[in-house]
Amino acid sequence: MKIYQLDAFAGRLFAGNPAAVVPLSNWLPDEQMQQIAAENNLAETAFYVKTDGDAQFHIRWFTPTVEVDLCGHATLATGHVVFYLEEKVDADEISFESRSGPLNVRKGENGWLTLNFPADVVQKANVQPPALATSLGEKPLAVFKGKTDYMLVYEHQAQIEALNPDFREMATVPARGIIVTAPGNADSGVDFVSRFFGPQSGGDEDPVTGSAHTTLVPYWAEQLGKTELTARQLSKRGGYLRCKLHNDRVDIAGQVQLYLTGEILM
Repeated sequence: MKIYQLDAFAGRLFAGNPAAVVPLSNWLPDEQMQQIAAENNLAETAFYVKTDGDAQFHIRWFTPTVEVDLCGHATLATGHVVFYLEEKVDADEISFESRSGPLNVRKGENGWLTLNFPADVVQKANVQPPALATSLGEKPLAVFKGKTDYMLVYEHQAQIEALNPDFREMATVPARGIIVTAPGNADSGVDFVSRFFGPQSGGDEDPVTGSAHTTLVPYWAEQLGKTELTARQLSKRGGYLRCKLHNDRVDIAGQVQLYLTGEILM
């Protein structure tokens, strides 16, 4: 089987979020896909199968330990594989069926690809797990709970940069992961910044988390009074995203860099 590794939400190699993509003609057993993802030891490995039509596919995502409902960066990477490496689809847009419903990827200029994901619905978390705040060591302005993640809002970008979580304690929080966010400062050149911690899902800190922006974009669109936003994820590798809110959907755009092409021998 072919396998690709790509850096998503990256304008250059060795930035953004690495993902593996495995094209399949038919689904493998779940256990086998989980073993491949564990062997890859990346945040996510995406598997896809072509369905009806030239631009219709089914996608699934696995961390090294579990299958997940939604993964933005691995979907962006899969879009790159479908458009430019494997299927070489002529259409400007492709559609993936997934555990989170239909997901579209649109081709843009200069290699930019745009994800179209359902917006997350968040509520203020009036009751919070004690480990949520103590594991971060910095009190936020507000805490929200989305479908799978907690989102903690801080006042300054410098606070986001300085966070040094206790991941062992954070792993006890019942959620896929923890999003921390603040407005971007003058030097960042973006509307908002974030980091994503996910020890519960097999990775302490994710380099760039497309799916987290389904939570972040609706919040910051309301706070800043605009629907088109730029964002930066402040991991060591870093990532840059262009986002737009369309009612209950979110556009999340980024670039992808191919790192390697290989074969899995089974």
